[in-house]
Amino acid sequence: MAAPEYLQQAVVAGKRGRSAARRAGRGAVLSSSAPALMWASVDYLTAVLCGVIAFRMRFQGTGLPSTTLYHEMLLQAIQQQFLWYLLSFAFCVVFFSRLHGLYAPIQHHSGLHEQRVTFESVLTAGLLFCGFLYLTHGESISRVVVLLTVAFTQVALSIRRVAWRRMVYSRYREGLEVRNVLIIGTGRVAQALRNHLETLQHFGFRFKGFVSLTPEDALNSNREIVGDLRNIVPLARSLFVDEVFFSVPAERNIVIGVVEEARSAGIDVRVVPDLYDGLAWNAPVEYIGQFPTIPLHRREFPIGAFMAKRILDLVISSLALTLLSPLMLLIAIMIRANSKGPIFYRAERIGRKGRKFACFKFRTMVPNADELKKKLAHMNERDGILFKIKHDPRITSVGRVLRKYSLDELPQLWNVLRGDMSLVGPRPPLAAEVERYDISHLRRLDVLPGITGLWQVEARQDPSFDNYISLDTAYVENWTFGLDLKILIRTISVVFTGTGT
Repeated sequence: MAAPEYLQQAVVAGKRGRSAARRAGRGAVLSSSAPALMWASVDYLTAVLCGVIAFRMRFQGTGLPSTTLYHEMLLQAIQQQFLWYLLSFAFCVVFFSRLHGLYAPIQHHSGLHEQRVTFESVLTAGLLFCGFLYLTHGESISRVVVLLTVAFTQVALSIRRVAWRRMVYSRYREGLEVRNVLIIGTGRVAQALRNHLETLQHFGFRFKGFVSLTPEDALNSNREIVGDLRNIVPLARSLFVDEVFFSVPAERNIVIGVVEEARSAGIDVRVVPDLYDGLAWNAPVEYIGQFPTIPLHRREFPIGAFMAKRILDLVISSLALTLLSPLMLLIAIMIRANSKGPIFYRAERIGRKGRKFACFKFRTMVPNADELKKKLAHMNERDGILFKIKHDPRITSVGRVLRKYSLDELPQLWNVLRGDMSLVGPRPPLAAEVERYDISHLRRLDVLPGITGLWQVEARQDPSFDNYISLDTAYVENWTFGLDLKILIRTISVVFTGTGT
C-alpha cells in the first residue's frame, strides 16, 4: 500500500533538506562514516596482533631457545607467506563484521545479538583462513597457530565490544550524549511509544513530553503535555529536543511545515506509522526497538569530527593535569596562605542541553563573594545578564594574578576529562543566567561548554551581551575541528599576554 500523500511530500522535503545540508557541508568536518572506519581499523589491527601473539606462543611452547628460534621461525613464516595469510584473515574479519552491520550505531542491535554476530563473523573468516591454506598448499603453517589466532581474535573483539557498549550505556545513565524526544499526539500509540522509549534506556532516548495537535487538548489535566503544534519548534528548542515523533495522523500542510521548521532548527522528525499497515508503506522504515518509524528529516551529524574533538580533549586534559600538577600544587599553597577559605571554588553551571554539573576553579575571591555580589550589583560593567567588575573588591591579591593569566581555570581540566566540558566551547553559564535567556540564546547550549572559546579570544573585554551571544552562536553554527585548533592556538597568546581580569 502506498504512503499517504502528505507523508510522501514530507519525505521528499526531508530528502531535499539532507541534500542541501550535504551541499553546504563545511570543510574540515569529517564524514559520519569516520567512526565505522575507526572501529574497522581497530578490529583489523586486533586480528593481526592476535595472530602474532598466537604465532609467538606456539614457538615458545616448543621448549627450544627462544632467541634463536624466534628469528628463525619469523623468517620461515615470512617465507611461507604466513603474514599474508594473516592480513587476509584480518581483512575477512572486518569484511564480515561490516556485512553483518557491526559498525552501525550500537542502538541498532542488542548486546547479545552483537556477540552472536561477532562469533559468526570471526568463525566465517577463520574457515576461509583454513580454506586458503588448503587451496594454496600451506601445510607448513601450524594449524595450532590458526586455531589460536581465531580464538584470540574472537575473545578480543567480544571484550572490546562489551567494554564499548558498557561505556556508552554508562554515559547514557549519567545523562550524557542522550537524545531528547517530543512525541506529537497523546493517544494509545503515543503512550506505548513513550513507555517503550523509557524501557529501552540503553538506546539513549529521553522523553521530554507530549505535544497535542490542538490548543484545546493542551489544556487538559495531563501534566506531560508540554504544548501544542503552534509552538512546536520554540518548545523543542527550549527543551533541547533532538527528535520529534509524529504518533498520530495530521494534515499534510502541518507535517510539511513542522519538517521545514525543524530542519532549520537542526531537529530530526520521525513518523510512527500504524503498527500493522505502516510496515507495507512505500517509505524507508527504521526501528526504534520494536516500533517502526519513518524518518522525514535527519540532520547530518559530523560524529567523526566530534569524536576527534573528544579525543583531543582527553589527550590534552590528561597531559596538562599531569604536567601542570606541580604548578597547581603551588597555586593551592598560595591561595591557602593568602586568605582563609577553600582552595577550590565549586559552582553549579549549565552544560550541554541544559544539564547541570559542578564546575571547578581555583578560588580567587573572598569566601563570602556570592553574598557580596548583590551589594555590588550597581557596579556591574557588563550589559544585561552578565556580571563583571574590572576592579572587583572581592578578588584577593593572589586571585588577581590567577585571573590575569587565566590560571584559576586550570581545575576545569578535570571537568573536561569527565566529559562535562570541552577545551573549546561557549562559557558555561549559571542557572540564573539561563533563566533569563531568550529562546534564540539557548542555541549556545547545543554543545559542550568550554574552558576557552571564540568569545574569549575575540572579545573578552567587550561588555556587550549581544556580542557575547552572537560569537557563541556563530561558533555553534560554524563549528569545525579546524576552528577548535585555531582557537586553542590563539588562546595561548591570550594567556601569555595576561588579558584576563
